[in-house]
Amino acid sequence: MVTVCYKQRDVTLLNSAWFRTREFDMFKRFFVALLFAGFTLPALAATDYSDMWYIPAESGWGVNLTQNENVIFMTFFIYGPDNQPKWYVAITARDANGNFTGSLFSTVGTYFGLPWNPADHLPATLVGTATFAPVNPYQGTLTYTLLAGPSVNKSIVRETLVAINLAGNYTGGQAGAYSGSSCGISGPYKDNFDLQVSQSSSNLILTFNYVGLAESCTLSGALVQNGQLYSVPSASYQCDDGLNTSASLSEIKKTSLGIEGRYAASNVGGGCREDAGFSAVNLAP
Repeated sequence: MVTVCYKQRDVTLLNSAWFRTREFDMFKRFFVALLFAGFTLPALAATDYSDMWYIPAESGWGVNLTQNENVIFMTFFIYGPDNQPKWYVAITARDANGNFTGSLFSTVGTYFGLPWNPADHLPATLVGTATFAPVNPYQGTLTYTLLAGPSVNKSIVRETLVAINLAGNYTGGQAGAYSGSSCGISGPYKDNFDLQVSQSSSNLILTFNYVGLAESCTLSGALVQNGQLYSVPSASYQCDDGLNTSASLSEIKKTSLGIEGRYAASNVGGGCREDAGFSAVNLAP
């Protein structure tokens, strides 16, 4: 059995001007991975598509997606040939292409104004198939086909109900990697940080103060909301070691305990690209 220990970097070395160049700044993040090449960080988690989805120009119908691991349970609020509400559900599973496909069912039960009677709830009836094919974290294609009826194909997006406040102070961790054909220090890294988030109606500022690295980085820009998720398609990415570049922030989400998200920067120096995911919990006020 092999045991790998992670040791905090030497503060004197970290504070030296020599070590705080951009390449050595990147190197110190993942030097453990270089020493132990057989050990890699896990891949970034897949997107969670749980949300209300609809078409803005067709407000009045939609579908709720609730995801657990590789399964999405769909509930449709749509209408039948008589223009009256129709109840359909689907249980779908992720396939090799990243789409979610499964069976579509209709169900019946007791009138909601009466006590529930299990005898009224007959086994669900198979009525067709349903597929949700994500285009990106914010858009997808919904296709459902009835055995004795039409096939429907809709391009849907997440529905935004209210603005979500992300502002606060957090502490957490980050896992990422540097890559590029000319990047001399490609590989994974991980960091711990304290995070300060400031938010206005149109802008977001995330300041990461990295624990033990004696440095901070700020990503900021105009935010876009899609349902439960925020993004900053064009963000400024600046660090106190001199880095000044652009990045994109995506899938920024307020969680029950804090905040999570991703960012990507195509040029962080030395011919390197950076891709990372982060998660943090609220600090006590």
